[in-house]
Amino acid sequence: MKADCDRADSPPISEDEALSRLAEAARPVTDFQTEPLDRCLGRVLAQDRKADVDVPPADNSAMDGYACRRLDVSAPGTQLRVSQRIAAGDRPPRLEPGTAARIFTGACIPDGADTVVMQEDCRSGAKDGIDAVTIDASPRAGDHIRRRGEDIRAGETILGAGTRLRPQDIGIAASIGLAELPVFRSLKVAIFFTGSELCEPGTGLAPGKIYNSNRPMLAASLRALGCEVLDLGSIDDDRRRITATLELAAREADLVITSGGASVGEEDHIRAAIADAGRLDLWRIAIKPGKPLAFGRIGETPVLGLPGNPVSSFVTFSLYARFFILCCQGRKDTGRHSFHVRAGFVKARPSNRVEYQRARLQSDPTQRQSALTYPQQSSGVLRSTTWADGLVCIPARRTVAPGDWVEYIPFTSLLW
Repeated sequence: MKADCDRADSPPISEDEALSRLAEAARPVTDFQTEPLDRCLGRVLAQDRKADVDVPPADNSAMDGYACRRLDVSAPGTQLRVSQRIAAGDRPPRLEPGTAARIFTGACIPDGADTVVMQEDCRSGAKDGIDAVTIDASPRAGDHIRRRGEDIRAGETILGAGTRLRPQDIGIAASIGLAELPVFRSLKVAIFFTGSELCEPGTGLAPGKIYNSNRPMLAASLRALGCEVLDLGSIDDDRRRITATLELAAREADLVITSGGASVGEEDHIRAAIADAGRLDLWRIAIKPGKPLAFGRIGETPVLGLPGNPVSSFVTFSLYARFFILCCQGRKDTGRHSFHVRAGFVKARPSNRVEYQRARLQSDPTQRQSALTYPQQSSGVLRSTTWADGLVCIPARRTVAPGDWVEYIPFTSLLW
């Protein structure tokens, strides 16, 4: 069925409204499987994980040195007999009063000891032919001891459901003895690209043709987000073929993403094809670049139609498709991560749309950061995205002068 937003004269909706509608429409994946840790990187945790053990499991030494009782060290120069040697992995007996134990980093603190003196503050020697140590410091009780459970306490939740697992998350799971984790299955995303002018890299460039940069760019972006990609290639500007491909993609995938044909030209068929095969719920957002973004459903499968201009496709994927994918993955960290910096550029003419300009940071001699924008902000200039390291967000109806505060979104926050 056709929706009101299918009309070419329908006004674009606000960015906040678009994000709200996408969040409401997202249906998170619910089925999961248990995977070994070496297959969990980039996957989304399906259930909370709690620790069954303390980490560390016992008090241990943070230094190579000597374990002793603080009360036995009356002053710098105190000499103590060395009664035992403790390496990491040993189970030491109780420390004899008035003695010290030679100890190494990670080794268990023996009962009876409350202090470790690092070896740089000690001199080894002999006392009546027996190993001894002279302590040239005034230690405090507890020095250089890692306490049992100071990292993790048994019963504590260490990883929450909805966490996309990073190397350090896998490390902390291993630290409490977990060999596997429950993770949601990967979201399967079908992609295809419309445009009779498109040809693939590696082939000859015939007159009137352009290389399809969006195909490898969007496929790489999806894989970086942990998605399984079903690449259906490029299709000429033919409404029937586009509609048929949409229907096929909707049967095979959790989400369909297209690029191209989302505007109002006579050869722009995505909007109409979505309405033909299902329903169109959203079209056109008051942003620049990327205004003609479309969203709808074919059956129960959501479809996102991104613009065909490379920069518009890149920006709308980064800000909207990514957000929708994170919601569908069941992730908790769906918000964009940004901060404010001083503008190092001028925007003299206000726009009636929120504008995202490609930018990068520079530091002045005082280390104060400011954002520079690429001199050519056309939506066809893909080079601007490799020159830049982020996006500057300029609200609608606002001008910018050097020194003004602007929101800056680093690309690194949009890739994981």
